Amino acid sequence: MEILVWAAHVTLAIVLIVLVLLQHGKGADMGAAFGSGSAGSLFGASGSANFLSRSTAVVATLFFISSMSLTYLSANQTKGDSIMDSVIDMNESDLISNRTSKKEKQEDVDESSSDNNNNSKANQIPN
Repeated sequence: MEILVWAAHVTLAIVLIVLVLLQHGKGADMGAAFGSGSAGSLFGASGSANFLSRSTAVVATLFFISSMSLTYLSANQTKGDSIMDSVIDMNESDLISNRTSKKEKQEDVDESSSDNNNNSKANQIPN
């Protein structure tokens, strides 16, 4: 579901950019306003909306809805069941068991080395 919303969101963004760039801006009439023609039309009402401006409004609304949908989906994400989650859990349990077994082995080595130190010939050499 989220992948479909992402695809629609990116597509709507590209379409919105194209529609905005295709429109004829008010600034293009600036030369006519100062040279010939009336200056009232520059900042006043431009008349009825054409197909491009209405299409831009529709696409902008859909883009806004897809943005809100992505926000909702990211805020309400559940923890995904991933294979890597189980691998990490297994590795953590293996690490814990390895640590305890290494500690036990080290304690066994320490005990045996203390026994060997008492019986070694190095302790019998006079100083």
